[in-house]
Amino acid sequence: MRSADVVVIGGSAAGIPAAVTARRHYPDKSILLIRREEKVLIPCGIPYIFGTVGSPEKNLIPDGVLEKNSIDLFVDEAKGLDPAKRVVTTAGGEEVGYDKLVLATGSEPLVPPIPGADLENVFVVKKEVPYLNQMLEVMKGVKDLVIIGGGFIGVEFADECKKGRDINVTVVEMLHHCLALAYDDDLCSQAEALLSEHGIDLMVDTKVEAIEGDGKVTGVRLADGKVLKADAVILGIGCKANTALAEAGGLEIGPTKGIKVDQHMRTSDEHIFACGDCAEKVSAFTGKPSPMKLASIASTEARIAGANLFSVHRENKGIIGVFATAFWNTTFGTAGLTQKEAEKNGFEVAIGSAEGPNRHPGGMPGMSPLKVKLVFNKNDGVLLGGQVAGADSGGELLNAISTFIQRKMTAEDIATFQLGTHPALTNSPIGYQLVNAAEIASMQMR
Repeated sequence: MRSADVVVIGGSAAGIPAAVTARRHYPDKSILLIRREEKVLIPCGIPYIFGTVGSPEKNLIPDGVLEKNSIDLFVDEAKGLDPAKRVVTTAGGEEVGYDKLVLATGSEPLVPPIPGADLENVFVVKKEVPYLNQMLEVMKGVKDLVIIGGGFIGVEFADECKKGRDINVTVVEMLHHCLALAYDDDLCSQAEALLSEHGIDLMVDTKVEAIEGDGKVTGVRLADGKVLKADAVILGIGCKANTALAEAGGLEIGPTKGIKVDQHMRTSDEHIFACGDCAEKVSAFTGKPSPMKLASIASTEARIAGANLFSVHRENKGIIGVFATAFWNTTFGTAGLTQKEAEKNGFEVAIGSAEGPNRHPGGMPGMSPLKVKLVFNKNDGVLLGGQVAGADSGGELLNAISTFIQRKMTAEDIATFQLGTHPALTNSPIGYQLVNAAEIASMQMR
């Protein structure tokens, strides 16, 4: 029987930082990480396997980080959990004892109840190297690809699969816009225009009735009866928490079907913690359960869980949600609440938007336009959210917006914060988008 002071189940965006954090905070403890995969993929990089990167093997998290931090690795699938005995059992018949256990079992792709979803060449987005290699091989001969779901997964796969291929790509989305859950309508429209401009067919406000074929997919039938020709279909409609091991151990499950945790990431068992996609989330804005699943959230929760295993150091104050995507050299990102989400949750809002070059003067090499939109609570001026669109520098600007949200900065704070600028790196101090967007919103609240 194996044993360790700390056992972590899962080796991706939550498991690795949980183990590394535990090592940093508790250097004298033995740490064992159990994962079922021989090779671990970078989750957010999976769409890029099909275009920019070219293969799953070029999108891997190296094991060196475990070796560097003296974390033992055991490749097997954890199948059973006995909290009373503090023992995990694996598919290979091993028993592993622990003092503290961290569940970082991640999520699984959702498969909608659509007839034909089990046909050959209908794919979900699995985090498995052999599966993605098979999918990549099939894609070499595909002429007509239909992607069901117009969120991040859908549009990134559409963009990447179009690169370097003579292929027809159609995205089918049941909502009014692609990316509708991530951005306000103006940014959604900008993103859709860019995708359409580069040859991707978008069908919004459209429901799928069935996937057709005799053994192998040949088409996708829509609710209006129209059939789209398809050699392959990608289902990109989201994911669900992988709670099988937690349920086997009798742990409490929360309202969004994730493992219930407290603000210290502790489960209903005091010796077991959970983090990442498998764990319940709470909105930092409303205190309500949130189904949001992001690798960035997973790593933050992991650093909280890993630090709290033997004594409490950190607290989870709820998720803000910071995410971005990029295609055709254009960045789209959101931190916190969009305008429509804020209004839906009962906030009266003030909006500030500013657009300009990401260099000064505008003739500087590398110049791209960058738009910033900020959403403030009109009652107290506190920043609720922000969106960026345009230059790739917007990706890091989004992290600054997230910091402002977490520190509860107001429009006045942001309009007068001390910033650094440089002609080759940012807009001028006069035209700096973040400051000007805050100033515009501030005037609405006077």
